[in-house]
Amino acid sequence: MNYQEIFQEISNELKGFDEIGQVATYIPALAKGNPNKFGMYLVTEEGHEYAHGDTEEPFSIQSISKVLSLVYAFKLVGTDLWKRVGVEPSGSPFNSLVQLEYEQGIPRNPLINAGAIVICDILISQLENPYDDFIRFVRELSGNPNIQYREETAASEKECGYKNNAHINLMKSFGNIDNDVEQVLDFYFYLCSIEMSCKDLAQTFMFLARGGKNPLTNKRVLTAQETKRINSIMLLCGFYDEAGEFAFKVGLPGKSGVGGGIVAIYPDQYSIAVWSPGLNSKGNSSKGIKALEIFTTITQSNVFGPMPIFDELEYE
Repeated sequence: MNYQEIFQEISNELKGFDEIGQVATYIPALAKGNPNKFGMYLVTEEGHEYAHGDTEEPFSIQSISKVLSLVYAFKLVGTDLWKRVGVEPSGSPFNSLVQLEYEQGIPRNPLINAGAIVICDILISQLENPYDDFIRFVRELSGNPNIQYREETAASEKECGYKNNAHINLMKSFGNIDNDVEQVLDFYFYLCSIEMSCKDLAQTFMFLARGGKNPLTNKRVLTAQETKRINSIMLLCGFYDEAGEFAFKVGLPGKSGVGGGIVAIYPDQYSIAVWSPGLNSKGNSSKGIKALEIFTTITQSNVFGPMPIFDELEYE
């Protein structure tokens, strides 16, 4: 399949796309983003790579880091993880406090803010040097030794992190946070500040398309069974209260971030990352979701089986 030609076809299709969305402004460091940026990068199971647009420019991955912290915590504590965080779709905004209080401090899943904060608490308890150990883990997955936290973004998130403060204190009151709340929040903000490119993201998530094995090192990151669990959570929870819509339109496990990035995987086939900073009302990249919808329609690649071929492709 000629993915390069497909990328060009998608780009042509999106030229008239007028739902470009708005960059995230509630985090001051992200308000500077250019909504006209757009990139797509794909890595196949065989190691072939395809790029279109702004694919090597680093951007703030934000909540995409939640998948990687989840994987690391899962490696460290195994199934005990699920005693402290659930695996159900939230059906609520990623920063909802109502649901968290109703469920007595147990976050609905690890990919909403409260769930990711619990994961950070687990990592702080398990790791001697959590900041260094985590960034080393990400660098090894990506093959890029230069990936780093961005101090400006972390500080910016800390300045306006009132709801995250509310989340962690509420969970602390229910006994679901073990460490100092300021320490856990600081680590959480730093994880969200990591900057990567589409190329980095596509390569980093390739282990989830290969049954848990990192193709760059041939080392096993997760077992096949654990990989299935992570992919399932991404499919059900990776796009907050738009997860069902993404599964319906795109049909791949994936994760978004308010920096405009989206990464998705097709098991045994490929990992794909897109970036467009303009967000829809649910906090997901408008153009990125549309690009992936068109991509899986053209390639007929999704986890629910091949789609029927029509004389004229429809994207609605």
